[in-house]
Formats: sequence, C-alpha cells, structure tokens
Amino acid sequence: MMATLGAWVFWSATAALIYIYAGFALLLAAAGRLRNRTVRKRSITPRLSMIVAAYNEESQIRRKIDNSLDLDYPDDAFELIIGSDGSSDATEAIVTECNDPRVHLYVFPRRGKIHVLNDCVPRASGTILLFSDANTLLDRQALKQLARNFADPAVGGVCGNQIYRERHGSESSGAGERLYWSYDKWLKAQQTRCGSIVAADGAIYAIRRELYQPPPTAAVTDDFAISTGVVEQGRRLVFESEALAYEPETQRAHEEFGRKVRIVVRGLRGVIMRRRLLNPFRYGFYSVVLFSHKVLRRLAPLLLLGLFASSALLASSGDFFRVALSGQVAFYLLAGVGYVTRGQRIGRSKPLSAPFHYCLVNGAALVALVKLLRGTRIERWQTQRRSTVGEMEIRVGPTD
Repeated sequence: MMATLGAWVFWSATAALIYIYAGFALLLAAAGRLRNRTVRKRSITPRLSMIVAAYNEESQIRRKIDNSLDLDYPDDAFELIIGSDGSSDATEAIVTECNDPRVHLYVFPRRGKIHVLNDCVPRASGTILLFSDANTLLDRQALKQLARNFADPAVGGVCGNQIYRERHGSESSGAGERLYWSYDKWLKAQQTRCGSIVAADGAIYAIRRELYQPPPTAAVTDDFAISTGVVEQGRRLVFESEALAYEPETQRAHEEFGRKVRIVVRGLRGVIMRRRLLNPFRYGFYSVVLFSHKVLRRLAPLLLLGLFASSALLASSGDFFRVALSGQVAFYLLAGVGYVTRGQRIGRSKPLSAPFHYCLVNGAALVALVKLLRGTRIERWQTQRRSTVGEMEIRVGPTD
C-alpha cells in the first residue's frame, strides 16, 4: 500500500515538475508559433506621466530624478510624479530642491505603496501612466520604446526589460537571479506572441490611463494587480525587450530570501484577487499561462518535498529510485556548498550558484505558502536598500 502511494506521488510530482520547468516552455513556444500575434508598433509620443512611490529614498531619489529628466522624450509630453509615502529622511527635501516644472512632489502619510499610487494617478495629466521604482534607472530610449506599442489599439499595457546589474561585494544569489531573469524574459517574449504576458514588473511598465483600476487591497503586489487589470478589461499586456531598465541586484542572500517571501505572499493574494482570470472559457490561453506561471510554479516546493520523500520510500525497491534519490541528494549538496561559498568567487560558478538560487527561491516559496495559509498580510515594509551610487554600471546606449 505504501509502495503504491509512494509510486503515485513520485510519478505525479515528476510529471508536474517536468511540466513546470520544461513542458510549459515548450507549450508557450508552440502556441507562440501558431498564434504569432505581433504588435503594430509606430513612433508616437503621447503625454506620459511617470509615477514613483518613494519611502526614505534619499540615497536614490536624486539619481532617479536626473535620469528621468534626461530621457529622450519631448519635454512637453512628460512629467515625473513622486509620491512620498511618509518619508522620514531627506527624500522630500531633495525632490523639493528640483526646480524643473516637469517634476511634481506629493506628500502622503505612511500607508504603503499602493495607496500612494492610487492617490497619484488622479493627479497625473498623461494619457499613458508609467510606473517605476526609485532605484531603477532607465535607458534614454526606454520611453519611446514603450510608447510605440500604444500605437496598436489592442495594447493596453507594456512591460519593459528589467536588467539586474552586479554590485561589488554581492553574494552568489545575485548571479542566480540574473540567470533566472534571462529565462523569464524569454517566457515573456513567447507570451507576447500568444497574446499577453502574465504580468508586468514594477521596475518599468506602462498602461493606458483609462485602464487603471485601483487595487482593492494593499496586501497584493502592485505591479501584478495593476497590470493584470489591463487583461481583465480585454486589452493586451505585452513585453518590449528594447525598453531597458536597470536595477542593482540584492547583495545578500538573506535579503533576497525575505524579498522573495514577500513577493510570493503578495503575488498569490493578487492571483486570488484576479481569480476570474483563471477562467479559460472567458480568457482563453491566458488563463492556462497564468495558472502555470503564477500558481503551479509556486507549488513546486511541495512537489519537491513529495518527490524526495517518495524517492526515499522507494529507494529499496529498485535501482531507478536509488539513482533518483542520489541525484536529488547530490543536487541539494551542491546547493549547500553554494550557500557556504556564496560570498566567494567559486560560489558564483553556475554549478554552485544555480542550485543554491533554485533552493533559495523554492524555500522562500514554501515559507510564503505557510504564511498565506496562516492568513499573513503584508501591506508595507521597511526597505533595505543601500546607496548604489558608483556601485552599478549603467549603460544608456544600445546593449547586447
């Protein structure tokens, strides 16, 4: 009886994991080739409002302002709105020192990012709303690259290309994150060919003003909640690979772990909020993509635990299961070595950094699932950013 149950768990977990990490990508590639929904792009410059929610960003905000005002976009069609979420440092004073009429500061009590965005949107004058983070620097052509997608009336939102830059002294978790984002961008390109990407990234994304829907709760990720509202209203959400945005990677593995836990908890609450999008009879292939990418993938740590436990249970019944168990043990040992050497050069090698990052991500997802089941709500948090001036290489021209 136990052997039968163990075999069922083993093969079910194996099949699900193969789909998550290989089958889903193949499905996207095939669907993209069949559907091949191109975006009708044209050079346009609609009035654009960039909205930045800032909380204690004194080390970042001056650079963000300078970068934003230097972007290649008509001065009379651009404004920068900075909403201070009850900052207690010099953030507001630094913004006030800027005399450029394109920059507007709004000060709010400390309530959380989503509340700031909701209050800033009615004050924006643009027909296109662009959301970006205080520590994100944009390529000079990023706005024009985003805007050209809105020449297609079917497009309601556009996500730019977020690029993590290595910081001096970073642990190997950053290398694993960069490797994952390369894969994620490929997925976004395929999803765009199918119709819409799952959701946008907070570093750089834009939507039509009339499609903005204030999220009903602050316990969700704002980029997911806002961008998926575009799809829910029947418009396309697409990926623009040439609209580049640069962010520094997280330097410490424990900080990255905490960030992932927060993202997954709030992200799953976002899926619950947008659960109507999981109806394939109404939203078609997008529902399959959303479930695969944002639900099934978050359940991977449970599948991994089931796979390991069933392999151990069945190891005495044949060589195949002993090999399967040995392979998993070897992988987790590599991840352990990657953790121990995360601050050293050898720890940045892919044979160590990739298993370590994989386990870090799934460990964070497991903690997040527990928090979600316990009813944990994360509506605001204390940022742990360090000054990145002089630490991050930024290219504002063409990139490879």
